[in-house]
Amino acid sequence: MAKYSEKAGEKVEQTMHELKEGKLKSGSGKKVTSKKQAVAIGLSEARKEGAKVPKKKS
Repeated sequence: MAKYSEKAGEKVEQTMHELKEGKLKSGSGKKVTSKKQAVAIGLSEARKEGAKVPKKKS
């Protein structure tokens, strides 16, 4: 399992909370229903903020 920074973990936790409330939306504006997609969004946002997150798999 990959190790992520604390900041990245907090960001993923925040997006999971939004998912459970039904407020999380993808880039296209559609509602997110998948937990995997919520984690991916959280890691992506953490990456943009400069948190220590491994690169995306291609």
